Amino acid sequence: MAGLYFEEFEEGRVFVHAVGRTITESDNVLFSCLTLNLQPLHIDAEFSSRTEWGKPLVNSLFTLGLMIGISVNDTTLGTTVANLGMTDVRFPKPLFHGDTVKVKTTVKSLRASQSRPTVGIVEFMHEAFNQHGELVAVCTRQAMMRKRPADAAA
Repeated sequence: MAGLYFEEFEEGRVFVHAVGRTITESDNVLFSCLTLNLQPLHIDAEFSSRTEWGKPLVNSLFTLGLMIGISVNDTTLGTTVANLGMTDVRFPKPLFHGDTVKVKTTVKSLRASQSRPTVGIVEFMHEAFNQHGELVAVCTRQAMMRKRPADAAA
């Protein structure tokens, strides 16, 4: 299992995720249409050409999902019980078709669950950067993580 158990996280640990992803026009248009976000700023090149950006913006919810998704293999693959919430979500700079996203994750806090002895809560801060190293997205996420089973090897 690639993901870490609750006990394997430590406050302040930083993950610089090796996997990056270049965003295509198809990604943006398909995600926007699948989620019924028909904002022309995302799906209409002619409309977008007349905006301050001059071209379509990548849907911010796609950016949020991609940012968290990139983090999964190194942190939570197979060990997450549930996402509990996301707060402090910000998009300080826009993303455009052809931009490449890289992600860094910091463990902000840990606490054992008081109601479920087999899980703990990990609070992550995810930060996404474009190919120029500019911060394009950030969020804090709370995840319910499995504790290492008693019969699992350390």
